[in-house]
Amino acid sequence: MLTPSPQDSNEQRRQTSKRTPAKPSKTASPSQALPVSTSDDLNALIAKRAYERHVEQGYRHGCALDDWLEAEREILSQAPPV
Repeated sequence: MLTPSPQDSNEQRRQTSKRTPAKPSKTASPSQALPVSTSDDLNALIAKRAYERHVEQGYRHGCALDDWLEAEREILSQAPPV
C-alpha cells in the first residue's frame, strides 16, 4: 500500500489555495441578496434597548430577562398596529 508523502500533501494544499472564490452575481445588489425580515429588525431593536437598560442600571447581574421583557414592552408599545 502506498501512502502519500508529505511533499504530495503540501502540493495539494498549494493547488487548493490557488483557487479563486466565486464572484458575486452582478445582477443582485447586496440589499436584494439577503432580505431582512421585520422580526429580525424588531429583535435587534429589543436587544439594543435591553442592553441600554442593562447599562442604565449599572450592569446589574441576573436581570437580563427583566431587561429584555421591559425593552420588548417599550418597543412594542411604540410600534404602529398592524
